[in-house]
Amino acid sequence: MGASTSEAVSSRQASLGGVYAALLLQVMISAGTYLAGKRAMEELPPVTVVLWRFLLSATIFCLLLAFTPGPKLPPRSEWRRVLMLGLLAGPINQMLFFYGLSHSTAAHAALLYALTPLGVYLLSLARGHERASSRSTLGILTALAGVVVLLLGRGLASARGSLLGDLLILAAVSAWVVYTTEGKPFAAAYGPVRSTSWSMVAAALLLVPVTPFALAPTRTLSASSPALASIAYLAVLTSVVAYLIWYYALTKVSASRVAIFSNLQPAMTALAAWLVLGESLHWELAVGGGLVLAGVRLTQSAPPLAGPVPVEES
Repeated sequence: MGASTSEAVSSRQASLGGVYAALLLQVMISAGTYLAGKRAMEELPPVTVVLWRFLLSATIFCLLLAFTPGPKLPPRSEWRRVLMLGLLAGPINQMLFFYGLSHSTAAHAALLYALTPLGVYLLSLARGHERASSRSTLGILTALAGVVVLLLGRGLASARGSLLGDLLILAAVSAWVVYTTEGKPFAAAYGPVRSTSWSMVAAALLLVPVTPFALAPTRTLSASSPALASIAYLAVLTSVVAYLIWYYALTKVSASRVAIFSNLQPAMTALAAWLVLGESLHWELAVGGGLVLAGVRLTQSAPPLAGPVPVEES
């Protein structure tokens, strides 16, 4: 009996290796989102950047749906949930995030987004999606402490961002917490491709009313190549690849275990700045990064917090 249990645990860990590798890729993509967003907004208003991002990504998702076996549209009973997830992902989360980022700093945004795992964990507990675990709680708080240490070393204390900008980013984080928590059962029921595609197309449709006022095609097409490349990065890598990975992971493990990986983003950004921009490395990276890794490890090694959500056959 003991051997079979050990083998089952080892088999589960091995099967989750691909999930964690995918989440690391998602972290690397997301780490560049702050930089791409800041660069695009040097030449274009936040609403224009967000609009182009979702219109382009929605086009890609429509193509994915066209070549994905199964239903192309969500069941009528799910339209309200699809619109809710689209509203959280697009008009609320991204509009608030980009407007907040335009008034704040990338360091402040990274710190506030580090609250995501704690928010997802608490909301999952409140909704009955997960059970309380002292190891998960300790892991989340340890990772959050690591992010604080890391960002203090990168000048968080001296980085000035307006209170309005930080409040807008905090509201965006809250929307992302709800999107992650409520998106898990939806992704488990319909699969990562369909669930992500439906919610992101819904996000683009909800942004259509502002298109005549914010699309600014002439101004956008006359922007510099780095600005256009930043929009392409946001549309293809962040909104398609990273979102698909996020929902894929949500079908495999609990929402809090997925969310904890977002705390690796500041460390990944610091390493990228060292490799690409030649910034120096400080002791805070080793200490903060170590705490984040320890927190992620603690959270992932906690006992399962929720049973699997049954997948609907389509």
